[in-house]
Amino acid sequence: MPASISRFSPGWRTLGLAVALPVALVVFSPATFAADVLVVTDSRHPLKTVGGERLIELDEAHRIETELAAELPADPEQAAVIVKRRLNGGGADLQRRIASAYQGVTDAWSLGITSIPAVVVDKRYVIYGEPDVARAVARIEQHRRTQP
Repeated sequence: MPASISRFSPGWRTLGLAVALPVALVVFSPATFAADVLVVTDSRHPLKTVGGERLIELDEAHRIETELAAELPADPEQAAVIVKRRLNGGGADLQRRIASAYQGVTDAWSLGITSIPAVVVDKRYVIYGEPDVARAVARIEQHRRTQP
């Protein structure tokens, strides 16, 4: 008599593993443990993200300003008219990008970020210099488990 008897055929067990394994990987991934993940960087420091984290690029506001100021005439009055037209033409999406860029700088400053890249978890823990967000979050989670 076999040591274990299953009421399901081998095909059903394989299907169960095929469904359970990906679900377990998502549920127990490092990013899932962290309630709030914030990543602070700039365009010169690329990162490997995991998805779901909030990304702040500190030079985003400058890039938007550069777009708005591209090929402006030397005359300040004409330049002002063109910039206003560009701002209006960008609509709500441009306004949202500008607000988000400056809010990101403010948030990074208020958290005391001193260098980039920085991965911040729950506005309390930070790892500097790690370009792999999953690895940074895993290090933070390991630290949290060892601290009472």
